[in-house]
Amino acid sequence: MDNFVGATPEQVLKDVFGYDSFRPLQKEIIENVLNRKDTLALLPTGGGKSLCYQIPALIFGGLTVVVSPLISLMQDQVQQLDSLGVPVAFLNSGLDFEEYALTMQKIRNGEVRLLYVSPEGLSTQRVLDLLLSAEVRFFTVDEAHCVSQWGHDFRPDYLEIARVRAIFPDAVFLALTATATKNVQNDIVRNLNLKNPAILCSSFNRPNIFLCVNKKISNGFEQILDCISRHKNESGIVYCFSKRDVDTIAKALRNRGVLALEYHAGLSSEVRAENQERFLRDEVNVMVATIAFGMGINKPNVRFVIHHSMPKSIEQYYQEIGRAGRDGLSAEALLLYSYSDSQKIRFLLDKNVENQEERQKEEKLLLAMNDFVQTDECRRRALLRYFGEDFVPTESENCCDLCLRGKVQLRDLTVPAQKLMSCIIRTGMRFGSTYVIDVLRGSKQKRILERGHNKLSTFGIGTEFNVDGWKYLVDEMIFHNLLEKTGDFGILAITPRGMEILRNREKIELPFREEVVEKKLQKTISIFAQENDDSDSDEKQIFEALREWRLKIARSLKVAPFIIMHDKTFIDIARKKPQTKAELKNCEGLGAKKLEKYGDDILRIVRGD
Repeated sequence: MDNFVGATPEQVLKDVFGYDSFRPLQKEIIENVLNRKDTLALLPTGGGKSLCYQIPALIFGGLTVVVSPLISLMQDQVQQLDSLGVPVAFLNSGLDFEEYALTMQKIRNGEVRLLYVSPEGLSTQRVLDLLLSAEVRFFTVDEAHCVSQWGHDFRPDYLEIARVRAIFPDAVFLALTATATKNVQNDIVRNLNLKNPAILCSSFNRPNIFLCVNKKISNGFEQILDCISRHKNESGIVYCFSKRDVDTIAKALRNRGVLALEYHAGLSSEVRAENQERFLRDEVNVMVATIAFGMGINKPNVRFVIHHSMPKSIEQYYQEIGRAGRDGLSAEALLLYSYSDSQKIRFLLDKNVENQEERQKEEKLLLAMNDFVQTDECRRRALLRYFGEDFVPTESENCCDLCLRGKVQLRDLTVPAQKLMSCIIRTGMRFGSTYVIDVLRGSKQKRILERGHNKLSTFGIGTEFNVDGWKYLVDEMIFHNLLEKTGDFGILAITPRGMEILRNREKIELPFREEVVEKKLQKTISIFAQENDDSDSDEKQIFEALREWRLKIARSLKVAPFIIMHDKTFIDIARKKPQTKAELKNCEGLGAKKLEKYGDDILRIVRGD
């Protein structure tokens, strides 16, 4: 790869990676780095951050060091670059002694252009001595928000990177992240000791991701299953609040015929690694996980991300939905939420966060997340505004479920709300919502009969809704400060405002709908998620044949299919139907190495030989 030293970024982009043009901001970042200017760059997940350091690394020559937080990310990147013929290596605890020693010798001999290392590894004297013996010209800090205590995934080991900067004062530094508020940006610049850096921020908009937010019905399982059915045989991630939720939902999905696996901290590292590998290799379709999964996952063909519970911040939500549609093709992000989600998050804050300033910061993040799920405007607009970006959807854009449904209409819920509040009062304001709803719906449970609550005037009068409908109403009334839950057991009580409205018999209008996704929405998302629905049957046959061929190659090499080639490349090939290598070269994502290695096979599939 020394023949690319001094080449143009466009030449490397085409000859090595097979692309004709840069994505937004990529070229500007690369040019800053090549001009040896420290740079902080914000690019959305899937925005092509890796090319921003891989291309300069080949043009610079010498050694580029990439600081990355996860072994899985290193392995994916190294496999992909190795398949392109790039001299690349990583140093981490996953290597045995012989592999580690061999890699270090290659670095000393100048045989490596890109070296991936963890922040913990970078701070060891062994690695520092190695780098001092090499010609280090360029450092990249990936997931740079980890250096900030204002970031959503702060890691103290990142703070040691500034010491490395002092040891290599002439090396250029690039910090990359997908999410960073102004506070986080300032922390990154200060804590990495960046020298008068260029700060480049791309749009946070991911137009290929359809945003959908629904109130959770019961335990949300059927809603999860509905979403997965819209993406049959496609890859997706289901994020859950707890290890118990992960285990329960993964098992239930398998019982319904879905190829699903678990990922959480309660599993051994060996099981986690195996499950992750099977997901990356498309051996299973769905990964059910806590937030322990996903950071650094480079799988481009994730078509949906489901949140079984509300995340604790918009930053976390944005980071996690960004794992869908990294290849630029259509994807769906479904968030299910309930009032209890906020309660659980606050409980953990009270338990784990003693510092008052930190507690206030976390509470502010949670309130912003609550506002987002309750918004009645375009969700994409609300999301981007949080990151300081103005976005106005056109009438033809279906950005989210609200754009399709239209603005949520208020509904006159005076009578059922009065029934609910009256039942709370008549049961003595001593019970949780489940018990009150059971009384309203006329349940003949022993506990109700023993207390004589079957003789109350409110017993059995709640015929308007099923249990889920009443739970929905309870949540809405809590959100609008008519009801509240108190104590450790969530006792349902009426707020002073609610009591005043009940006393004065004021009209109560609230947004209310049972969150079963309408057929129109199901159809629209289904079409939205299938990029090649409008293609002819020949294109589909070619596309599927290429995917089958790729799967066989990937399994023989024991790598993830996307290491061989992306779906987006196959779609382009199927549409263009190239007949020669010269024509095939014009298809997206085919660099010289892959063209040489796989070109004949691909042409045979296209021609139907």
